[in-house]
Amino acid sequence: MTFFSTPWSVFGACLVFVVGAIIAFGLRRAFNCTSGRSLALYLWHSLFCVIYADYVIDNGGDALSYYYESLQNNIDFEWGTRGVEILTSFFTQGVGLSYLGTFLAFQIFGFIGLLAFDAALREVTRNKSRQIRQLATLIVFLPSISFWSSAIGKDSLSFMAMGLALWAALNFKRRVLLMIVAVLVMLFVRPHMAGMMVIGLSGSFVFQRRVSLGQRLFFGAVALAATVVLVPLGLNYSGVGEDASSAEVMAYIEGRQGENQDGGSSLDIAGMSLPVQLFTYLFRPLPFEAHSLFAMLGSIDNVILLFLFVVGIRSAVKKRLPADLAEHNRIFLWIYCLLAWAILGMTTANLGIAMRQKWMFAPMLIFLLISLIGNSKTVKVK
Repeated sequence: MTFFSTPWSVFGACLVFVVGAIIAFGLRRAFNCTSGRSLALYLWHSLFCVIYADYVIDNGGDALSYYYESLQNNIDFEWGTRGVEILTSFFTQGVGLSYLGTFLAFQIFGFIGLLAFDAALREVTRNKSRQIRQLATLIVFLPSISFWSSAIGKDSLSFMAMGLALWAALNFKRRVLLMIVAVLVMLFVRPHMAGMMVIGLSGSFVFQRRVSLGQRLFFGAVALAATVVLVPLGLNYSGVGEDASSAEVMAYIEGRQGENQDGGSSLDIAGMSLPVQLFTYLFRPLPFEAHSLFAMLGSIDNVILLFLFVVGIRSAVKKRLPADLAEHNRIFLWIYCLLAWAILGMTTANLGIAMRQKWMFAPMLIFLLISLIGNSKTVKVK
């Protein structure tokens, strides 16, 4: 496997990179971002895309499997893996992109999620201290966020869906179509996560007091109807079955706790209590547990996450008053984050997988925790 094999593969990769830069420049106003910051984020994200592409050639990974499978004919559509293979085949067989060109195409999806995440953090820290704004910028430029969201596969698309959902939640009335797009993209790659999004939306409409009764009934009915469709779809996708009983769901969770236990990053979570499982999923490995360069970089992210969690919870307890849950539709964000954290934490026994998949909800949790820290004065979203 090489980055380039023909002159077209070189030209195609360069063309995709330029198209991505044009998209970055074009989206700057939609996310209230300067052109310099948008392009800087794009270049940063592209750098880790190239690093990831090179890493997979030497070490293997899902991205390489998606690329090879996309070169096959007659791929039947299914939600999740097969759907991503068909999308990849559009870039490889349809457009004729090379390995690197396809990587660069997928990293555009992840970049859009990163740009939306950055916009959300800038919004929530607008009236906070300079130190908190700098911390938010540091988080956006964490290497692992750009690394895991820049490859061929589900992660770039799911990260984009998460970022768009977060940005849409900040002003849901004006960005309802963007939220629908986010749910549909998540449905395409990970139906069970799309189901959690819809459950979060349903809960937010029920409990938001600032929304008129008519709007609550209308949007609540739409969200609940979507829940009826998406939850069984998510159960089927995960292998449980749409008519699964509570006992069958618990059996599935117990079975998942014993899977993916190959390699040095695997743990036996079956004997852990739920709080320990949640801590393990989100905050481990810590620096003293790192056994490789990637684990060390991931542990730095985990230290920052742990710091935010401790400071954010301490701030909420100290104030004795929760943040305004209606602002930025934080009810939706809290429900989705806690539900995703609980389910993924109970079913993921491999820290390597956790480091990659937790970015489907961790940015939302980061947003919520930073919103609790420092000045709580709010600014109306335009």
